[in-house]
Amino acid sequence: MPDHIHILFGLRPTQSLSALLQDIKGSSSKWINERKFVKGRFTWQEGFSAFSYSKSEISKISDYIDNQKIHHSRKTFSEEYLEMLNEFGVENDTRCVFTPVDIDYIVPDGTTLY
Repeated sequence: MPDHIHILFGLRPTQSLSALLQDIKGSSSKWINERKFVKGRFTWQEGFSAFSYSKSEISKISDYIDNQKIHHSRKTFSEEYLEMLNEFGVENDTRCVFTPVDIDYIVPDGTTLY
C-alpha cells in the first residue's frame, strides 16, 4: 500500500523489536531515497506497532497481507488500525494514530502510484 506496510516475521527471544524496526526503517529509507521513488525525501513515521500471533495463524495472516489492495478498497488504514488496537486491547489516543499524507509514489518503471 502507498501509505503503510505490514511485515510478517519471526522474532527470537533475544532479538530487540525496536532494533529490528530501526534497521528496517533506516535501510529502506536509504534505498527509497537513493532510487528517488518519491518526490522529496522519504521518511517513516516516528513510531510503529507490532502485534503477535500464534504459529497456527501464520497462513491466515500471510493471506491477509497479500490481499491488502482488496482489503483497503473497503476499509481505510486508519479504520483497520483502530480496529486492531481495539481487538488487542491497546488503549489509544486517536490524535496520535496514523495521519495520512499526500505523497506521489513512483515505481521503478516510472509509473506514479498515488
